[in-house]
Amino acid sequence: MLGKFNIQKLSLLKPSSGLRAIIANTGWLFADRILRMGIGIFVSIWVARYLGVEQFGILNYATAFVALFSTLSTLGLNSIVIRSIVRDPENREQILGTTFWLKLFGGVVSLLLSVATIVVMRRDDTLTIYLVSILASVGIFQSFDTIDLWFQSQVKSKHSVIAKNTAFAVAALLKVLLISFKAPLLAFACVTLTEVSLGAVGLIIAYRIQGYSLRWWCWSISLAKDLLKESWPLILSGLSVMIYMKIDQIMLGEMVGNEAVGVYSAAARISEVWYFIPMAIASSVTPSIFAAKEVSEALYYRRLEQLLRLLVLISIVIALPMSLMSGTLITMLFGNGYAEAGKILAIHIWASLFVFMGVATSSWFIAEGLSEFSLRRTLIGAITNIILNFLLIPGYGGVGAAIATVISQAFASFLSNASHPKTRKIFHIQVKSLFCFRL
Repeated sequence: MLGKFNIQKLSLLKPSSGLRAIIANTGWLFADRILRMGIGIFVSIWVARYLGVEQFGILNYATAFVALFSTLSTLGLNSIVIRSIVRDPENREQILGTTFWLKLFGGVVSLLLSVATIVVMRRDDTLTIYLVSILASVGIFQSFDTIDLWFQSQVKSKHSVIAKNTAFAVAALLKVLLISFKAPLLAFACVTLTEVSLGAVGLIIAYRIQGYSLRWWCWSISLAKDLLKESWPLILSGLSVMIYMKIDQIMLGEMVGNEAVGVYSAAARISEVWYFIPMAIASSVTPSIFAAKEVSEALYYRRLEQLLRLLVLISIVIALPMSLMSGTLITMLFGNGYAEAGKILAIHIWASLFVFMGVATSSWFIAEGLSEFSLRRTLIGAITNIILNFLLIPGYGGVGAAIATVISQAFASFLSNASHPKTRKIFHIQVKSLFCFRL
């Protein structure tokens, strides 16, 4: 008689029902991100125009600063928890409960470290200290994203989408009202905290509607140790990712000024908005990739190759026209005050190629138990980015930071995999994906 895990695993591998579930789940995630992309970009542009280059730069500096510590609130647990639930669904309450308390503790630590560090760095900059304090509080409420991990493991992300999009819509409306009433900068940070808080409430309601309760969750010290033992390389890896994705804005702020951050952030906002695509596709496909490994190595690698080829193709289709139209796009959206962001966008958008490749291969590192190599490659990317920013920002400003971002992403997500025998297999698959788009 098949156990519950085997039944679930087979359902993920069935050509018809499994594929339908993946497509439906991906559709909900795309609907979520497309809504966020459409409304979010519109509202962000409106906010950028309202605040002006300097204040928009201060807000993005604070956001980037908090992001450096955000991995402490997630603890690198997401993929590991999804895999654990797929493998052992009967132990769901213990896995979810332990994950929640770990994330809550991580959120508190992230808040304390963020505030302490910004106070040391900018002791006399009261506005930035307040912004960081408000934005860093988000990590505490993100502990409820544990519920989202359950929905992802069941390929039922529509419940998370509905909960979070309701909160997002409320936050977008509040930002419009703030602009109408000429609110100060701090109010916009408070809206970000409000959005995450409402999203947490929505997830709890969705979880209860599905017939579950947070009261069933329980803590396990042994499971916590096991999760952290496996996730600590991913924590450091996540920190490295945040460094090479956000350190450019922080270094621009320290080496050039807030206006440079504002201009650069406008370009990065347009460039990074597309990153939802690999996240949505990979989060739906990852459970079936984990299940495929338990059944057939050939099926497992075939699904990985298909995912890589798809994401590489999508990234090129996005980057090429965006690069060519960057100047016109920036001035049309943000106004002439942000005109310099056009040059930055034309370069920065090509980082998406390597970001998409990195997302596609992340499940491989988890499935193969090679988390330490995931850490290794992201450390290479972070160090490369810091060095290149030091060399390029003084002479080229935001353009230099964009060049540093693209090169560091290439090292982190692609080139570093060629440096060790255990990761060369995925490197060869990545190389093939650049020249073969047949799905």
